[in-house]
Amino acid sequence: MAHEEDDGRTGGDGVVRRRPLRERHVEETVEVAVPVRTAYNQWTQFKTFPRFSAVVHEVEQLRPTVTAWTLGYGPLRHRFPVEIVEQDPDAYLAWRGLEQHPTHEGEVEFRPTQSGGTAITVRMLLRPHGVAKVLTRSCRVTELAARLVRGELVRFQQFIEGLGQEGGAWRGTIRNGRVQHDTPEPPRSRVAQWPVG
Repeated sequence: MAHEEDDGRTGGDGVVRRRPLRERHVEETVEVAVPVRTAYNQWTQFKTFPRFSAVVHEVEQLRPTVTAWTLGYGPLRHRFPVEIVEQDPDAYLAWRGLEQHPTHEGEVEFRPTQSGGTAITVRMLLRPHGVAKVLTRSCRVTELAARLVRGELVRFQQFIEGLGQEGGAWRGTIRNGRVQHDTPEPPRSRVAQWPVG
């Protein structure tokens, strides 16, 4: 089980993970009445976010660690790529925006509760540019972002509790934006493989 140390995040395997966000604009937690594995499995089904979200209209998988998200209200839409940089099944997922000028990064943690449910905590750091940079210093903008994240967490809670079970799962581990394979790939020979027979 992962635990936090001063030098970063390490698991029982001794591998150093991404540090949790120290600076953040938003931190919201919700408890859901399903086990950690169920909550985590459903969360990693990004394409289902439009089924419960008020702002996510589409999620497209571009590469194993990169998705494109389309968000918006009414006719306003914004599409941007996001990279999963760290992912530990049943525990943690961290991402960063891949826009030309990164606008945000975030993380979500899954922790078991005493009642057998899951506490899901989302933390986000907004990195706007130009006029938006001045606006995020305002408490009102930060409060609005926090309210938006809280609303999305509550909608996820209602969605997963209504289902009672996950609709799929991706159980992979990601380190520094790369999928980690359980078994290493065999080395490739530089000698041509000729059919025998």
